[in-house]
Amino acid sequence: MAAKPRLRDGEADALARAAALDSTYGGVPAERIVELAVREEFAGGIAVVSSFGADSAVLLDLVARVDRNLPVLFLETGKHFGETLAYRDALVADFGLTDLRVLTPDEAALERIDPSGRLHETDTNACCDVRKVEPLARGVAPFQAWFTGRKRHQAATRSVLPVFEAVGPRIRVNPLARWTTADQADYMRRHDLRENPLVAYGYLSIGCYPCTQPVKPGEDARSGRWAGQAKTECGIHLSGLDATLGAVAR
Repeated sequence: MAAKPRLRDGEADALARAAALDSTYGGVPAERIVELAVREEFAGGIAVVSSFGADSAVLLDLVARVDRNLPVLFLETGKHFGETLAYRDALVADFGLTDLRVLTPDEAALERIDPSGRLHETDTNACCDVRKVEPLARGVAPFQAWFTGRKRHQAATRSVLPVFEAVGPRIRVNPLARWTTADQADYMRRHDLRENPLVAYGYLSIGCYPCTQPVKPGEDARSGRWAGQAKTECGIHLSGLDATLGAVAR
């Protein structure tokens, strides 16, 4: 049997803390999870990561109701739909968010790995690594924790998603993990939130334009991402981020 990898400094503590938080607070309403994380558990040390995609308005609204000054991290891959960028700016204005941080790929790495800008055509994993994973690792490195808007219903790979999970020595918080599509739609209606205009055209999960297409009837929300490939995640929510965070910290 292969030996388990040795945990780095802080990882065991993060695993224990995430498990304890999930056991204690994993079943409370999303509004309370956000408030606890911002004001108590990670006060002064938490951000929110947002794609400004199909479901982003709800989490940003929840965060803004607690603290409009919370850092909002956005990955500018250079491959976004124009609608996404316009939607980002509109939501920032709607919610009065004051600290939008735009994370961009390392220019030297892009020139070395993707000089033509067409890496997505031959190696989507490498493209996501240089345009998303490494920039996000740099972006979250200063924080103890960060929010995401992921939900269990979005894909089979997220079906057992916890509300609190460890990423190396840090904590990722998924306040909407238990929400259904009906919960999402009801909140959007009740609070009259702006919807990403691409949703009306069947884009139920929105990433970079070369690797995103409308979802077919009956398929899960993320089926339009990297359609026809085994790939279902860009890597920012997988173990690759943990490894990259370790490299950034050294």
